[in-house]
Amino acid sequence: MARLPRFFVEGQPHHIIQRGNNHVPIFASPGDYLFCLGCLRKAAAEQAVWIHAYVLMTNHIHLLATPRTPQSLPKMMQSVGRRYVQHFNRARKRTGTLWEGRYRGTLIESERYFLTCMRYIEMNPVRAGLASRPGEYPWSSYHFNGDGRSDALLTPHAVYLELGRTKATRASAYRGLFQQSLVADDVEAIRESTNRAWALGGDSFRAWIEARGGRRAHALRRRTSPGERGQTPSLRV
Repeated sequence: MARLPRFFVEGQPHHIIQRGNNHVPIFASPGDYLFCLGCLRKAAAEQAVWIHAYVLMTNHIHLLATPRTPQSLPKMMQSVGRRYVQHFNRARKRTGTLWEGRYRGTLIESERYFLTCMRYIEMNPVRAGLASRPGEYPWSSYHFNGDGRSDALLTPHAVYLELGRTKATRASAYRGLFQQSLVADDVEAIRESTNRAWALGGDSFRAWIEARGGRRAHALRRRTSPGERGQTPSLRV
């Protein structure tokens, strides 16, 4: 099945995943993580993208970012991909691709899913067994959003800024969100929307995205057989 074209809406947050080819590691040393963060800082500034949250995992990258022009995101990802692959290949005397094709992404309805998506991103190391809590993992935005540390890569979103009037109160309120586990349905919605290039939000948000993008922004419910009537059809693939 051909992949759907991605939605690009300037001023709207996007969740992005870039995976390593065949799930191979894309980072082999602390220097690799630092170089990648430097690539992101440079490309985000050049291409007018605000990055709000990130995590660099061993074989993939998550970003929550807002583009300020329709071409900001693809140009930023192209720049990061090109510079980082050159660095990685040169350091390991290898050639060829590092990425699993193009990045995947979804548009996020800010009011409904923004903070949930931030937590989903920064909890990745915990779900993967790399840390017992998000603050133990060094390569994520949690240290900025939850601990109040400086991070030149990040620009706080308005939804995050509403958590408090000062940096300390915002960080404290954000840490408090992690006292409750993410809702399983929200985790599944984030994963499915990102992998399938749907919009992540309510009916009115998806309708707005569809009107702008000229294509369907959500999955269709499959038809049920007579024996399945009365049951909720599964959208899991």
